[in-house]
Amino acid sequence: MTSVSMRVNGADVRADVEDRTLLVHFLREHLRLTGTHVGCDTSQCGACTIHLNGEAVKSCTMFAAQADGDEIVTIEGVGEPGRLHSMQAAFQQHHALQCGFCTPGMIMAGIDILRRHKSPDEETIREELEGNLCRCTGYVNIVKAIKAAAES
Repeated sequence: MTSVSMRVNGADVRADVEDRTLLVHFLREHLRLTGTHVGCDTSQCGACTIHLNGEAVKSCTMFAAQADGDEIVTIEGVGEPGRLHSMQAAFQQHHALQCGFCTPGMIMAGIDILRRHKSPDEETIREELEGNLCRCTGYVNIVKAIKAAAES
């Protein structure tokens, strides 16, 4: 067992975890933050995307112990009750979801894209989303939403 301490969505968290516990499983099972999805366990789909110390990472690619001392934001930490983050609002407005499974990871990736590119064009957005899969092929509206969020 390993003791971990981190800040998740603004709250300090401490727990004992098995050394092999993936960060995605720690978030979902220990903290009950189920908006971070497990899609592939191989870092191919991006459904588990979170922000670690301000940067988008796939939480299935690291152990919870590796995040000891770090700052994490999950989809539950984006926006506030009754007040959506501009990226969430853009996804809603532009119908940038179908089944919704990829949506949390796409939103987290979209926020990170805009952190690094203030006014990305469609080609840049599509290139940046290469590590996030939408199995329903909703990319047209996802790209529109990220572009709209950049403009808002």
